Amino acid sequence: MTKRRRMLLLYESTTWIAGKRGPAPMGSVMPGRAEILPPSLPPRGLSRTESAAYIGVSPSLFDELVKDGRMPRPKRINSRTIWDRRKLDAAFEAILDGESRPENPWDEP
Repeated sequence: MTKRRRMLLLYESTTWIAGKRGPAPMGSVMPGRAEILPPSLPPRGLSRTESAAYIGVSPSLFDELVKDGRMPRPKRINSRTIWDRRKLDAAFEAILDGESRPENPWDEP
């Protein structure tokens, strides 16, 4: 048996969650990102639904915000569509709150 095959069998028979190896439940798959990354390290790239939840809106409203330019466009990584968390933060900060108004030159005396 080759070393590669032994490693594959070991991987298939165990799972890694938060750095601890233990028996994998039958039919389990690779742990999700949330289980791999420690809580102190949020993922940099977010899916559409994760991005919408991150800024506190529904996925359909998030789509509108992307379409009208208030939220950034996603990156394509192979077949995945990913939004950069830092760009979401910057775009969210740029959205005017209820008390702020853009300056209007016609308001000047």
